[in-house]
Amino acid sequence: MLHRILQAAALAIAVLILSACSQFFEDNRHNVPLPRVLVDRLSQIGSSPAEPMMIRVYKQSSELEVWKRTRTGEYALLKSYPICRWSGTLGPKMKEGDHQAPEGFYDVTPAMMNSKSKYFLSFNVGYPNKFDQAWGRTGSYLMIHGDCLSVGCYAMTDEGIAEIYALARETFKGGSRSIQLQLLPFRMTEVNLAGHVGSPHYAFWSNLKEGVDLFNAHKQPPAWDVCEGRYVFDQQALSAFPLDPNGPCPATAYSTLALL
Repeated sequence: MLHRILQAAALAIAVLILSACSQFFEDNRHNVPLPRVLVDRLSQIGSSPAEPMMIRVYKQSSELEVWKRTRTGEYALLKSYPICRWSGTLGPKMKEGDHQAPEGFYDVTPAMMNSKSKYFLSFNVGYPNKFDQAWGRTGSYLMIHGDCLSVGCYAMTDEGIAEIYALARETFKGGSRSIQLQLLPFRMTEVNLAGHVGSPHYAFWSNLKEGVDLFNAHKQPPAWDVCEGRYVFDQQALSAFPLDPNGPCPATAYSTLALL
């Protein structure tokens, strides 16, 4: 009898330990430290976990890039991650239920981070943003998350999102108020854009390229806003005042774009 009682007690303790470990992992997956190899890579490019970051996504090649600000003030590519799955086709998301992954310029804030996602970890991309709303586009809960399933999201696998989430977490801890997302159909080269000249999205993609070109030229995430139903970009001036998304664009926006 005593032997059976001891066995039962041992089994109960084992179950409790496993349950506790599972609960600890569930509650703290969002606090897993950055891998040493990633910390070393940050040092190599002259950056640190606390520095601001930017994310670029390319649908066509299924890549997600993390860029970090370096000690020079410019941003450098830290790491490129393969996207396990995204849904829909090349082109922006138009309406709820179309299964399209968004395209455009978005800003992620700390409030958009989800440590209890059913897809391991996730963060909301911010769709619909000011541009999307100006065009009457609808949709909700569009995420970059773990796993390899997508219904309008970008699925990065659990391993991939664990690193990306941790990088974002450390960036916010460093004082950044937002992380810019550039969600793009493909690498915005002249050649690639010319290959889609017949697309109904050509004008939209040309507009996105303006912001991409600014970043490529200055290695700083460009400030963006929306007027006349289009994105406008500027390194400094646009942050001083909000624009009416369907109203006239200020002359400063046009003069900035003319310099590209």
